[in-house]
Amino acid sequence: QVQLMESGGGLVQPGGSLRLSCAASGSILHMTAMGWYRQAPGKERELVARVTSGGSTDYADSVKGRFTISRLNAENTVFLQMNSLKPEDTAVYYCNAYLYVAVGAHDAYWGQGTQVTVSS
Repeated sequence: QVQLMESGGGLVQPGGSLRLSCAASGSILHMTAMGWYRQAPGKERELVARVTSGGSTDYADSVKGRFTISRLNAENTVFLQMNSLKPEDTAVYYCNAYLYVAVGAHDAYWGQGTQVTVSS
């Protein structure tokens, strides 16, 4: 019913930039929050950034000042601008969304993930 499509991952050198995009499609009544998580090999999945329905943002301490999250509510789309990338940013990045797909149905959805590799 609902699908999250991620794009924008790739290979960049340290100090470079990437912009990730995630678009939610399907039978969506309303998007309340969207964000990005990441998981590096051997590590737990962690929150990178998210934006709430009220426009508030939350960032992991490790990315503050370097990453910026934004969203287009009308298109159920979220972006993650990643600047000054470091090797430790290397991970699979997953889009996450909390969506109303029906009256009284508020659930979390996940994308398939996009690989970000920061290496010289």
